[in-house]
Amino acid sequence: MTRVLVLNGPNLGRLGIREPDVYGTTTLADLAELCRAEGERLGLDAEVRQTDGEAELIGWVHEAADGRLPVVLNPAAFTHYSYGLRDALAQLTAPLVEVHISNPAAREEFRHTSVVAGVATGTIAGFGVNSYVLALRAVADLLARER
Repeated sequence: MTRVLVLNGPNLGRLGIREPDVYGTTTLADLAELCRAEGERLGLDAEVRQTDGEAELIGWVHEAADGRLPVVLNPAAFTHYSYGLRDALAQLTAPLVEVHISNPAAREEFRHTSVVAGVATGTIAGFGVNSYVLALRAVADLLARER
């Protein structure tokens, strides 16, 4: 099975209790199980991680770059301003799918800009936690095309 890192940025550890009208009631543990199950179905070993720290997230991206691992990334607030994260992501050679639970383009104006999108293979947003399922399917499809 191909290992894929499913990385989550700040405040996503609060899923299920943080703004349920925007992010739903699914917890991070529920999301991790959903990703692992979908990954297994697709022949992917989905490893789900979450951090509130930019440096830790960048370290995980370096790990993915060094291991040539595909990444599904919800950068959360880092989406809009973390050039350090963007520069780390630019080093990836495997697929990178940016994912968001809500649709940033339909929210506050400061959320409309993603510094990550320019280095991502693609972006999936606005489908709730199903955005992760769609992102894993996209990764599996991209990997199949490479073979």
